[in-house]
Amino acid sequence: MRIKLDENVDARLAIFLKRAGHDTNTVQEQGLRGTEDEALYEVCKGGSRILVSLDLDFSNIIRFPAEGTPGLVVLRGPNQLFPTMRILAETLIDALTRESPAGRLWIVEPGRLRIHEGIEGE
Repeated sequence: MRIKLDENVDARLAIFLKRAGHDTNTVQEQGLRGTEDEALYEVCKGGSRILVSLDLDFSNIIRFPAEGTPGLVVLRGPNQLFPTMRILAETLIDALTRESPAGRLWIVEPGRLRIHEGIEGE
């Protein structure tokens, strides 16, 4: 799958996603550091990339509807230490082997995936 890591996600996680076979790039690699959330959302949507972020704003389905996107993924852990972020990346990688987040919001917690399906007509 095609994935973009937001600037608030440790770029070292891209290595794990790439090793799992995912076409992964980062906001920093593309010179998009400091891009407003709305613009980043549109870049990912237009570029067919799943957006992976720590930014809770992306879990607001009214502001950022997942329908029509390759998927929105918000990582949620008790802290942002690298070992925790690696567990979240591994949980995401495992989930991606089973299904696609296309058109949905995924909240990834250590060892747990919550999926917001959206409502027809939203």
